Amino acid sequence: MSKNEIIYVCSNCGEEYLRWQGKCSNCGEWNTLKEYKISNIKYQKEGIQPLSEAIEIDKIKTSNFNRISTKIGEFDRVLGGFDKNTGIVPGTVILLGGEPGIGKSTLLLEVASHLDNVLYVSGEESLEQIKIRFDRLGLKNLPAGRQGKTIKLLSDIDLDSVTSAINKENPKLIIIDSIQAIYSKDFPSTPGSLVQVRECALRLQQIAKTTPTSVILVGHVTKEGSVAGPKTLEHLVDVVLYLEGERFYNHRILRSTKNRFGTVDEIGIFEMTERGLDEVANPSKLFLEERTKNIPGTVVTAAIEGSRALLVEVQALTTSTIFGYPQRRASGFDLNRLQLLVAVLQRRVGLALGNQDVFINIVGGIKINEPAVDLAVAMAIASAIKGKAIDPKICVFGEVGLSGEIRKVRLESKRIAEAKRLGFSKFISSKSLEGAVRSYCV
Repeated sequence: MSKNEIIYVCSNCGEEYLRWQGKCSNCGEWNTLKEYKISNIKYQKEGIQPLSEAIEIDKIKTSNFNRISTKIGEFDRVLGGFDKNTGIVPGTVILLGGEPGIGKSTLLLEVASHLDNVLYVSGEESLEQIKIRFDRLGLKNLPAGRQGKTIKLLSDIDLDSVTSAINKENPKLIIIDSIQAIYSKDFPSTPGSLVQVRECALRLQQIAKTTPTSVILVGHVTKEGSVAGPKTLEHLVDVVLYLEGERFYNHRILRSTKNRFGTVDEIGIFEMTERGLDEVANPSKLFLEERTKNIPGTVVTAAIEGSRALLVEVQALTTSTIFGYPQRRASGFDLNRLQLLVAVLQRRVGLALGNQDVFINIVGGIKINEPAVDLAVAMAIASAIKGKAIDPKICVFGEVGLSGEIRKVRLESKRIAEAKRLGFSKFISSKSLEGAVRSYCV
């Protein structure tokens, strides 16, 4: 066999070499280079049927690309679409990530229960375990009065067995739980390695692109919160979703960070109950249901997440520091942004915060990084240190500049409309913000 027909791939990072060497120069690991025959990986090229000729864009028909609704409004919202045509685009590949136990498998079982002809492939649970959860959630295989094939389960990690089942069943939707558990014999590295994740995802992507079958891949996340595996994985798929939530809160947030068929940064909000994940019809009310009024250091702001406005409560606490260097702590808000706002309040407004520890909390466990929350954080800090409560009927939003100016933010009318719907009657706009802030600071 010619030397050109053999390559060496690092089982740890996936780097390829023409010659064997003891140490991988990319990741620094020793004895991780494995020999591969190039003929074993030709399926990557053979699996794609090339077009015989180029086609004019006006001649390409898209009539078969009507979205498939999952009947779960919040899930369809994140996937995108217009009017009533929301949901999964046929032939799309979706990557769903999230912390262990956050509810990824639960959400996907609920999605599967609303669709026809679904193949659920689990590499981490037995068929009995999946069925127990399915019954516990009170899900039904086929709703009454609907015709179609049932949900079929497969517990296997061999990619060849999975593809054989796909060819046999010809499903409309394939759920892979999880991509880190799937294993290909053509690449004899361990399941979950960078090589296995990349190559298995590529094979499944080719299935989705050559057929109208949609694929949902469940991905593990690292301790930093990103999807485990090569970054190529996120480039291969069409949609990247993250299911987020704090351990001590019942609500879960489904967030889109990549979407070729819709807007990014869209969110869907669910509440974890004994019967699974329930949609939250009024998320603003959920975040404000335990709000305390007429207490210094609290204010309500309107943030934009995707296409919706959310009302959340911002809490601030200031206390004299017992160390030489005051602390700055934030939960649900960017710490660097907090440092900037504290500096602006000291320099431009004259608040004595040099000897004060400052703590900020976005109630409900939600994370807000939008600049429009700046003003609410600044007013909450000013209210806390001065001991003046802010009118509970006021809703505050605006971006704070380094010179102390208050800038306009996008979608002000949508924020005001959402606040009015929940009973807020006073709004601080950019035209009168500076005076309003100083009234609580001086």
